[in-house]
Amino acid sequence: MGWLRRLVGDETPDGFVGTLADDEYVLAAATAEQGHLVATRFGLWLPEPGGARRVGWHLISKATWDDDVLTVIEAEETGRAGESTLIADLLAKRFTLRSPGKLPTVVRERVSESIRARYCKELPGGAAWFVQRSIPGSKDEVLQVRPEPGVDEQIVAEIAREAAEQLRGEA
Repeated sequence: MGWLRRLVGDETPDGFVGTLADDEYVLAAATAEQGHLVATRFGLWLPEPGGARRVGWHLISKATWDDDVLTVIEAEETGRAGESTLIADLLAKRFTLRSPGKLPTVVRERVSESIRARYCKELPGGAAWFVQRSIPGSKDEVLQVRPEPGVDEQIVAEIAREAAEQLRGEA
């Protein structure tokens, strides 16, 4: 598999502590003070104390690049509503990249490509985002629902169940 990784992507950076899957290869990498950030076909590897953790592209709510800082907002799955997944954004993580190379561009492209459709629904107390996303490494898609704080989660869950059924063609 090493020759394929060299053919289609960058080399895994020296000192990277994550373990790539057999069919995973590096698209871009950069180094921050916290460690290596590595973009693969499955997600973005983030440095963490004592290791690295891959966040699937479908679980990155937002990523921005400004003044040598890559800011990543990861979504946490908080529950289910039928076949929909309820999510909430975690705190932003900021990484100052020494030599960013193509990492910021790859991250932006991969996050954007994972989004198939999105819709914002105004509800009592705020709004909820409904985002249909592809799951990296599979042909599956997921309907994610991210309500704003203050929105009644029961209402959101019911709408999410109905939306998932309509997407499946059962309504």
